[in-house]
Amino acid sequence: MVQVTLDGISTRYEIVGSGSPILMFSPGGFDATIEKWSTQGHYAKFKPVDNLSKHHTLIMFDRRECGQSGGRVERITFAHYVRQAVALMDHLKIDSAHMMGGCMGCSPVAAMGVMHPERVKSLVLFWPVGGVKYRLSSQQRFAEHLAFVHQNGLQAVVDLVRKDGKSFGADPRGGPWASVIKVDEDFAARYAQLTLDDYKLIIASWARTMFDRDTAPGAEPEDLLRCQLPALIVPGNDAFHATSAARYFHECLPKSQYWDVSVEQQTEEATAKRMLEFLGSV
Repeated sequence: MVQVTLDGISTRYEIVGSGSPILMFSPGGFDATIEKWSTQGHYAKFKPVDNLSKHHTLIMFDRRECGQSGGRVERITFAHYVRQAVALMDHLKIDSAHMMGGCMGCSPVAAMGVMHPERVKSLVLFWPVGGVKYRLSSQQRFAEHLAFVHQNGLQAVVDLVRKDGKSFGADPRGGPWASVIKVDEDFAARYAQLTLDDYKLIIASWARTMFDRDTAPGAEPEDLLRCQLPALIVPGNDAFHATSAARYFHECLPKSQYWDVSVEQQTEEATAKRMLEFLGSV
């Protein structure tokens, strides 16, 4: 594990394997860390690190505001996550790579393909988030944090995170900077002194603009329709990863391949084979 400062934000990353590079946008929602590729739900069964690293160089990182990476208080869009990824590629002197996203990581992958197609060899969208239930739950998470801040103030957020140590995904009251507060005392001190009214506007606008649709967020459909990158889409099927979100990406990405199999058929062997076949063909 290595820490590097990118765009003024400390970023934790790890490189595993050899071969054509894949930049890995971690699953885990607002707890998108390197470890999630090996420990979370379907990924623990699929074992992408074990299977893909035999043929590719995997570049994994804690997304900003997650895990051991740092952050900055601002209204964040998927473009901010793209900026972190591009800075990491520049730091590693990688001109282009395959992009793989899991869960919420699919959204910045789609944004990457739209914003920097010259840096992208292909897109792998594994269980993209989306659907009406996902939008509602995401907006609710921000609403719970906003209510806690309104009633208790920002110092109470710091005290809560220091006491329980939970991420935004585990306890919405701690907010989207909970992980940074946990690992960075200087940041926590500055956070507690922020202007409350300004902070509340940032939170309200972040929730409204990032989770503004009942399809898959990340990039505008008109921009996706113009994207000529090859893509593989692996569908999920639950409240956070609606199959409709995967179908939406397939509809919008003209050179996409949709792996039309049920979740139960996505075994480790079958999934690894399908992904390696795709990556080897582009």
